[in-house]
Amino acid sequence: MSRSSALPELPDQRERRLEEIQRQAETRGQLKIVGQPVEGAPFPQANADHGYYQIPLLKRPPWTWEIALYFFVGGASAAAGIIGAIAAYTGADRKLVRHARWIAAAGSVLSPPLLIADLGRPERFLNMLRVFKLQSPMSMGVWTLLGFSSGAAATAFADFMQERYGSSLPLRVLENAGQAASLAFGLPFSNYTGVLIGATAIPVWNQSAAELPLHFGASGLGAGVGILELMGHRKNRALEALALGAAIFETIEGFRIETRSHAELAPLTHGASGWITRAGGVLSGPIPLMLRAASMFGRGKRMRSLGRWASWSSVAGSLLTRIAWIHAGHVSAQDWRLPLRDKRSPAETSRVMAEGYPR
Repeated sequence: MSRSSALPELPDQRERRLEEIQRQAETRGQLKIVGQPVEGAPFPQANADHGYYQIPLLKRPPWTWEIALYFFVGGASAAAGIIGAIAAYTGADRKLVRHARWIAAAGSVLSPPLLIADLGRPERFLNMLRVFKLQSPMSMGVWTLLGFSSGAAATAFADFMQERYGSSLPLRVLENAGQAASLAFGLPFSNYTGVLIGATAIPVWNQSAAELPLHFGASGLGAGVGILELMGHRKNRALEALALGAAIFETIEGFRIETRSHAELAPLTHGASGWITRAGGVLSGPIPLMLRAASMFGRGKRMRSLGRWASWSSVAGSLLTRIAWIHAGHVSAQDWRLPLRDKRSPAETSRVMAEGYPR
């Protein structure tokens, strides 16, 4: 420790320093006081880039490609399960009901392994079932996944057995119970992932917490309808209306993302994450919207065939949207100081964005 840093200030020195600080506050309207670090002090030394002890304030999310695919599969299968249940209740085409149920069942089979692969060990997934906590999106999400998977698998199994061996009372009971579970758990399962990532400290996710559930739900609906249309149900008017509504919502959501000027949302419009977000938004919104409008109101076989390309676009856009939001979360966590900054004016935010954002 240096001798000068160890000596306390004399009373007259402290008075002069206080007067200097007061004059600085009066003339400049702000204070720029740099404290003198004490040599050998046990306090952690702050670093401009990494915080105390070289540890960032925010930890980057450990999620990899499995979670993005889990978000996509869960959203599309949940939407298909809901469509299948409503179609069965309203007496719609039996083939449409069956295909929707099998899409939901396939998603219910794929979703748990994807989640377990991200967790690393199967027992971690089982440990999450030991707790039922309404305040935890993760806990509620796991139970919702379990309820939807059980219902979708039971419905598809009962439907298959009745198709092959004929109807019976136990199979009808299993089908009705599974169908009710698919509808009840499919609604929250289609958008709970938006709630999950919004309930974090990652700035880009936290700032979008109110919109993410609806955004993910509409994206999953577009993908679910798109898969059903690719399976041969392109002439179903109800599906066309659902797909058109999802495309309109995604178009509006893309415009909202582009026009918001908060610095926390910079990863959605800048860098690689920004390009992926835009690609997913365009494929989910404007492109299927224009193709479907041309298919519905156009004349000729070629114009009506555009609906198939709209289906492919919706499915691809839904997958890219999930990848984009996960990537944006990784980028957002790199700037650990962002959550501590004051809210900026739009002009200042634009200046900060123009200076660059961490890639």
